[in-house]
Amino acid sequence: MLRIGLFTSIALLLAAAGNAQTRLAAYEMNQRLGRGINMGNAFEAPSETAWGNPWQPDYFKRMAQLGFNHVRLPVRWEPADRSMSVPPYTIAPEFLQRIRQVVDTALKYKLHIIINMHHHEALYADPAGQKDRFLSQWQQIADYFKDYPDSLLFEVLNEPHGNLTPDLWNDYFALALARIRETNPTRIVLMDVASYGGLGGVADIAIPDDEYLILTPHYYNPFHFTHQGAGWVEGADAWLGTKWHDTESERETVASEFAYTLAFSDTHHIPVHVGEFGSIEKADLGSRALWTTFLARWFEEHNLSWAYWDFSAGFGIYKPATGAYVDQLVDALLVNPMPEPTPVTQIPVYVSNFSAGTDGWKLQQQGGAVGSLTVADVKLNVSVSSPGTEGWHLQLVKNNIPLKQGKLYRFSFNAVATIDRSLTFYAGRAQSPWDAYSGYNGVRVGTAEAAFGITFTMTSATDLAARLVFDLGKDS
Repeated sequence: MLRIGLFTSIALLLAAAGNAQTRLAAYEMNQRLGRGINMGNAFEAPSETAWGNPWQPDYFKRMAQLGFNHVRLPVRWEPADRSMSVPPYTIAPEFLQRIRQVVDTALKYKLHIIINMHHHEALYADPAGQKDRFLSQWQQIADYFKDYPDSLLFEVLNEPHGNLTPDLWNDYFALALARIRETNPTRIVLMDVASYGGLGGVADIAIPDDEYLILTPHYYNPFHFTHQGAGWVEGADAWLGTKWHDTESERETVASEFAYTLAFSDTHHIPVHVGEFGSIEKADLGSRALWTTFLARWFEEHNLSWAYWDFSAGFGIYKPATGAYVDQLVDALLVNPMPEPTPVTQIPVYVSNFSAGTDGWKLQQQGGAVGSLTVADVKLNVSVSSPGTEGWHLQLVKNNIPLKQGKLYRFSFNAVATIDRSLTFYAGRAQSPWDAYSGYNGVRVGTAEAAFGITFTMTSATDLAARLVFDLGKDS
């Protein structure tokens, strides 16, 4: 039986403007990686030119001159002109030579370089059917680059997802690592996080007994800000105009979302490299600069290396068509110190410590989920007997929350669980289509009470009867 206690509030914010591993070599490498950038939309495209951002050797010279320490190179190995889809799964020699040219150029300019496997769509869809190919490819890549210096790093697979479940990913990573270790016994290897690389998947990671590993999650929150207007994200046009104000509350959201990952890093003695973070060019440039400055400095304060997404495409700091840099972003990444947060005035919309009962919160059960709701010690307690098979099968809901279009809100709460537990929370519509105004936000609640929260702009039409929701079913 799981028990979760909550203290919750939502406020309107008005912006004024323990194992034996030491991994010493991995920690040292993570310091060497420091500040990096992704060469995105080039080699992970179906062809080098398919996404309009072909790699140029001059790019690596520019990165080094700006002051970046490393470049992350996403690579799609699956197209027919790059590798065989049937045994023996041979990678085309000319493609390996092309990637070698890119690696050599990075090393020429004293950049560390991370090469990965990106967009292996067949593996995500059919892990069992693609397993042998996946392992063979890594065996070939590792053998081809075995004599390279340690400033070349391998990243096994970008953002595992789909049918490549967290449990399967743990198994497949360990198998690929074993193939790599046959020829590269001490090369640093990066382990991605399942469930699309987000922080919520860190809890599912099983780290192999290996001294030379770095954990690499990605971070794109608030998603409505970083991906507003993104053509590949359904509904993203409705988020246009979302800003990052750099308030203390927004910063607290970042800290709370990273809290479990930082604790995981300490407990398992594994360094962390944030392999992707960035905001789309459709977002307000001032907000992008504030967000990027804060995250880059915050990562550094917590000894996390990082790679911004990306150099010269839709999130980029360089415009190939004009040869100009986006100076505000360059400064945000490499120059700006950590600023003071933007001051705010908070106007409470809803606050409760449950001193007078459940305060209108209801526990909705469906899909076989079973739970109960009580109040004790001025906490709202949820006992989960059966979680069902989907998060929404067990929902803790508070209705009639007024949200006004264009306003900035903070949804925060304290929570504690009898065992580590995942949950998703959001502010959303109380009727069909039941969408989330705040986006869906996953956190890991532990056995020590902690604060959690998100900040979001209400980009939808005013809703004076919205709801606050905690999805408590299907724990991972």
